[in-house]
Amino acid sequence: MLPKAEAVLPYPKPVDEHLLYLGEWWNDNVEDVIAQALRVGGGYQHSDALTINGQPGALYNCSLSDTTVFDVVKGETYLFRIVNAAVNFQLYVSVAGHSLTVVEADAEYTKPYTTDILVLAPGQTTNVLLTADQPVGQYFISATVFTPTPNLNIVPFPQTPTTAILRYKGAETVLTSPTELALPKFPSFNDSMFAAGFTKSLKGLSTHTSGFDLPLNVDKEMLFTIGYALEICPTCNLTTSPNPHLRMRTSINNVSFVEPSSASLMEAYYYNISGVYEDDFPSDPIYPYNYTGAAPSNFFSVVGTKVKVIEFGESVQIVFQDTSTFFFEGHPIHLHGTNFFVVGDGFGTFDPVKDTANFNLVDPPSRNTVAVPSGGWSAIRFRAVNPGMWFMHCHFDIHTSWGMAMAFLVKDGHGVNETLPAPPSDLPKC
Repeated sequence: MLPKAEAVLPYPKPVDEHLLYLGEWWNDNVEDVIAQALRVGGGYQHSDALTINGQPGALYNCSLSDTTVFDVVKGETYLFRIVNAAVNFQLYVSVAGHSLTVVEADAEYTKPYTTDILVLAPGQTTNVLLTADQPVGQYFISATVFTPTPNLNIVPFPQTPTTAILRYKGAETVLTSPTELALPKFPSFNDSMFAAGFTKSLKGLSTHTSGFDLPLNVDKEMLFTIGYALEICPTCNLTTSPNPHLRMRTSINNVSFVEPSSASLMEAYYYNISGVYEDDFPSDPIYPYNYTGAAPSNFFSVVGTKVKVIEFGESVQIVFQDTSTFFFEGHPIHLHGTNFFVVGDGFGTFDPVKDTANFNLVDPPSRNTVAVPSGGWSAIRFRAVNPGMWFMHCHFDIHTSWGMAMAFLVKDGHGVNETLPAPPSDLPKC
């Protein structure tokens, strides 16, 4: 998403800009990887490499000569538009010897924040300014995995960082060995405190987003627990479980989402098609317990296609609470159809009295994806001013496929600008 050509930028105009696109690579066919995981009921085979603009980079022999290069001129400032399009991993990002100044996050301006290391969850975007203020040469741009889990056996990931090259005009143009350049120094792979510090440092430049102002008062309050679950599956063969006839699930408020098969949610709502979804998604967990304490007594979730109904114009607050079902893990939660303000986050179980009193209602960042901390919580606020059926899900693809998703049905308001238009006549059928 680019600003209008005549837009006045709230930061010094860069001389040029670059797109830095983070991803993952599998040697196997990705569709086969997904199908195998769903068939046995367990986790995916993790990717074989991380990538920058489609290339693993200089630390992989197959990619040394094709490593992505970004050319710069000494003394000039550049805008890097960074997208985490990885499937299942949050990522650290850094440029050796250079600082990065965050000026945008998820297409919304932020107050400038200068750091050596970024943390991006899948689905998040961050725009940064980089000034080429080092001696003429080549420097590694690198990304590596941040996963707030206790050990590599729980969530394995590719160990070798992906790299690109920041190349100054006048520098050597050939890289014959990856040892010629130094990598940036990263925190440990599970440094949740560093990630939390980065998140808290991002401040919004405005309290207006997506057609609404930051809600200071709330019409609907919801507590959404997020975590793992199980489902009985006679055809599965989950070899990591004492009972192989189980399937891994994830859930929101103990509900594992199932995609509709006969019609889309939007069509079902607009044409009043029954049997596609239920509009009774709970505002609070079905099975409450000490979410960050002992494991729950019930590991099973309700499986179904459930949505939450919101009236047009209502202000909504959602607290996402990570849970200790099996183990803690951070979750990047993405909401379609609107941005929201991230008004608070923390570790442990959310305290509605103490933690609400410490919400940032002055300059919270506006985002469309919030990285809920492992063993902690995040709070968001938005106003429902976009009618329709809006999907919300974890941006780890594996977790979405297991059911960590739901949808909001925002009802029509008044007038044509507040009313859902009809589906197009050539809309493909399920």
